[in-house]
Amino acid sequence: MKLAERYQGVLQWFEKNMPVAETELNYRTPFELLVAVVLSAQCTDKRVNQVTPALFKAYPTPEAMALATEEDIFPYIRSCSYPNSKAKHLAGLARMLTEEFGGVIPDDPKELVKLPGVGRKTANVVLSVLFDQPRIAVDTHVYRVARRIGLAPQTANTPLKVETVLVRHIPEEQRAISHHWLILHGRYTCLARAPKCGKCGLAPFCRYYAKKGVLLSE
Repeated sequence: MKLAERYQGVLQWFEKNMPVAETELNYRTPFELLVAVVLSAQCTDKRVNQVTPALFKAYPTPEAMALATEEDIFPYIRSCSYPNSKAKHLAGLARMLTEEFGGVIPDDPKELVKLPGVGRKTANVVLSVLFDQPRIAVDTHVYRVARRIGLAPQTANTPLKVETVLVRHIPEEQRAISHHWLILHGRYTCLARAPKCGKCGLAPFCRYYAKKGVLLSE
């Protein structure tokens, strides 16, 4: 199967079978989304959603969190992965947002990644969800699924390389939702250790399935 055919089949299947695909992180404001995405690094959305209600009740705005220390924030997020570093990041992030951006989440990626705890993936999620920018954030699910299905070659061995390939082949108007399509597919169907190939609608377009579970280098 040619790469263009694979992309066409995958995107058409998602468009038909998953017309609505959104983040599973709970948030009410741009600030809450940013905080939730920072917390979600190497942590499940389910866990993040368990800790954020109390956190947001205590610190509902950048201004409120800016007054807190990392020691103040830590108890609220202790059950997340890497709580010490994330508490430090959130305290610094809130202060910078308040002091340099007037409490407003910047829509410029160069400005956004200046915030503590905000890397390329986090920035892409925020820019896509909040500002509808055509960006694809590559987390562990997107990285795995894209390479396993065959949307990206095995030589695309970093998140940035996978992102570059996906952006090259996915139409601009589908990039934002494609991020969610691939995440949700990886979370519920194309599992890391035991992909549910027998129940997967993408099987006809999947390189992994075609090779009977053996991923071959391109």
